Amino acid sequence: HRSQGPGPWADYPKRAITVGSPYPPGGGKDGVERLIAQELGARMGQSVVVENRSGAGGNVGTAQVARAKPDGYTLVASSQSSHLANPLMHPNLGYDPIKDFTSISQLARSPNVLVTSAALPVKDFAGFIAYLKAHPDEVHFATAGVGSMGQLNAELLKHTLQVGAVHVPYRGGAPLLNALLANEAQFALDNLAPFLPHIQTGKMRALAVAAPERLPSLPDVPTFAELGYPVLNSMSWIGLAAPAGTPPAIVQKLLEAVQTAARQESTVQSLEKSGALPPELQTPQQFTDMMSQRLALYKDLIDRAGIRPE
Repeated sequence: HRSQGPGPWADYPKRAITVGSPYPPGGGKDGVERLIAQELGARMGQSVVVENRSGAGGNVGTAQVARAKPDGYTLVASSQSSHLANPLMHPNLGYDPIKDFTSISQLARSPNVLVTSAALPVKDFAGFIAYLKAHPDEVHFATAGVGSMGQLNAELLKHTLQVGAVHVPYRGGAPLLNALLANEAQFALDNLAPFLPHIQTGKMRALAVAAPERLPSLPDVPTFAELGYPVLNSMSWIGLAAPAGTPPAIVQKLLEAVQTAARQESTVQSLEKSGALPPELQTPQQFTDMMSQRLALYKDLIDRAGIRPE
């Protein structure tokens, strides 16, 4: 029996909580959400149900939650796609990533990796920069589409290193992998998970990772920070957000439960197997501030590079 503490939200949650996942079932992000949701349910004393509402790159499911009642029972899994790239590329989405949500906590972080096709004749990061400078606009980089985080990451890399390279957008992650394997494109800068098996078999080469420190799965690959480029060292994340106006007592309860759930040893091991890391320990305000800073950084980049939606 739950004790009735002070305040109207002391007995939250009284029923199941729904987390809208704006991604198709079975993908890496979906797996992470389900893993944390299960742990979260155990801590909240009610089931936490992940509902896939994919469509329009995650925008449909995210917009639905922006309009939901702010009572803590309808949440959304947020990501760099739904809360950074998509709002910047499509300003008429029907939601504002900052004003329409209370961002609660990260659920997990994903390292990004600078990966090249095995055919590109470079062995390390310094060699990569030298090669791009010697072959301006002859090298192609692959992304999962115009305005995707992979494109924004690569444009930031080009701007930071002052090098040229040609963008080749593909329709999603599988064609992107095939392009690198066939050397149709020579590099990508995106989430590690799909590339890792190909790096481990030597079919692709990892030159740098965006992570707080070197990864156990790639101990010989330096971080961007180690190489002297901290601006390139930001990781992708999956987060948990509620509609704006959700009571602080509910946000606090969810925050504490998520942070405990995500730090269970078994959860950490499962995350690491899928190429992810536990969330950063941030307050909701720090999480929101980080998103605001990145929105400003990438907006500037999109304007400078003249990236336009297809």
